[in-house]
Amino acid sequence: MRVSEAMTRGVKLCTPGQTIREVARTMAEIDAGAMPVGEGDRLVGMITDRDIAVRAVAQGKGPDTPVREVMSAEGLMYCYEDEELDHVAKNMGEIQVRRLPVLDRNKRLVGIVSLADIAQSAGVRPAGNAVKGLSKPGGTRSQKG
Repeated sequence: MRVSEAMTRGVKLCTPGQTIREVARTMAEIDAGAMPVGEGDRLVGMITDRDIAVRAVAQGKGPDTPVREVMSAEGLMYCYEDEELDHVAKNMGEIQVRRLPVLDRNKRLVGIVSLADIAQSAGVRPAGNAVKGLSKPGGTRSQKG
């Protein structure tokens, strides 16, 4: 199965000029911890609830701060609509994300794929692999008694 068969089209995205207040409201409405930032149909960044909390609040930025000041623009993670869903689900687990922007081969934003999309479209196996990756411990600690 390909990503295009499972992804959500008509994705809510924000623009770099919107305020973090507006974006935070939209994120709450759609119950998402991350949103793509786009200019037209081009992905230019991602903003997460963590970006808002850490980059904005911790640095004393106000709610009317533009998204461009707190969004992540470097090292963006995404997948292509023609990729195999199993492969993308595995990658999502490895990079520990629940949602990925989906691009066509011309790098235009065409949708978003989430673990929920994968679970609904492909059954438990790919989503299970991604969830396994999300819950992997970063390391182990030994305790002496």
